[in-house]
Amino acid sequence: MEGDNRTSTTDFVILGLSDRPELQVPIFAALLVIYMITLVGNSVVLGIIYLSPQLHTPMYYFLGQMSFLDLCSISVTLPKAMTVHLNDLKTLSFGACIAQLYFFLFLVSTESVLLTAMAYDRYVAICNPLRYTTIMSKKSCAKLSAISWLIGVVDAVPHPLLTSRLSFCDSRQLRHFFCDLTALMKLTCGDSYIIVIMTFALGAPLGIGSTLLTMTSYALIISTILNIRSAAGRRQAFSTCSAHLSAVLLFYMTILCAYLRPMSMYSHGEDQLYSFFYAVMIPMLNPLIYTLRNKDVKNALRKACGKRKNIQEK
Repeated sequence: MEGDNRTSTTDFVILGLSDRPELQVPIFAALLVIYMITLVGNSVVLGIIYLSPQLHTPMYYFLGQMSFLDLCSISVTLPKAMTVHLNDLKTLSFGACIAQLYFFLFLVSTESVLLTAMAYDRYVAICNPLRYTTIMSKKSCAKLSAISWLIGVVDAVPHPLLTSRLSFCDSRQLRHFFCDLTALMKLTCGDSYIIVIMTFALGAPLGIGSTLLTMTSYALIISTILNIRSAAGRRQAFSTCSAHLSAVLLFYMTILCAYLRPMSMYSHGEDQLYSFFYAVMIPMLNPLIYTLRNKDVKNALRKACGKRKNIQEK
C-alpha cells in the first residue's frame, strides 16, 4: 500500500535547503554539527554566568537571557529541518506549521526587545556610570526582562492568526527549511492581499521601533566615548559594548532585509539565505561574539576549568 506516502490536504511539505538526493546526508551532517555547537556554546555561557558570582551583573544577566533565547529559537527550527534531510518525513501539519511560526516569531520579537534593553544597559554604564547600580538594579533588570518576554508573546500572536486565515493553493510545498512567514505568504492564493499587508504592518513597528531605540542608545554612547580625552579610556569604554554592537548589527540587518523588503524583491534563494543566517547562524555565532574578547568570561571559564582539574586530581 502507498498510504504512508500520502499527505493530508492541510499538510505542508517542507522541501528543506535542497532537494538534490546527493546533498541530503551532507546537509543533515552540517546542520547537526551547527546544532551541537549552538547547544554547547550557549549552554556553556549560561553555566559560566550562573556559577560565577563575579558575572552576576546586569550585562551578564541579559547575556544569559540571550543565550537561553538562542537555545530555544534554534530548537524550534533546526530539529525538523534535520529530519527533512535525513529521511522522507517532509510533511508538517497545518497546526504544527502555525505553531512553529508562532514560537519562532515570539522568540525573535523577544530577542529584538532584549537587544534594546542590553543597549540601554550599556548606555547607562557609559553615559551615566555614577547612577548605574541604582538604575540597573536587580529589580529593574527583572522588569526589563519580563517586558521583553511579554512583548514577544503578544507581538507574535497576530501573525499566525492572520496567516491561518489565508487561502493556500493546492501545492503546499514550502521551499524552505521551516515555516517562515515569507515562505508561507508565497503559497497563498485568492484575495489575500489585505491580510498580507496587515501581517507585515503589524510586525514593522516593533522591528523599526527597537532598531531606532537601540541605534539612539549607541549614538549617545559613541558621542560620550568620543568626548573621553585619553585614548586608553576610549578603548576601554568601547570594548564594553563592541561585542553587543556587532550582535545588534548582525541581527537587525538580516531581520530587516528578510521581512521589510518589497514583495517584488523576494526570491526563494534570498529568503533561504537571510532566514538561515538569522535563524541558525546568529544563535551559533552569538556565544563567540560575546565571549571571544571578553576577559571576564575567559577568566571565569579558566577558574571553572581549574576547579574541575583540582577535583579530578584529588
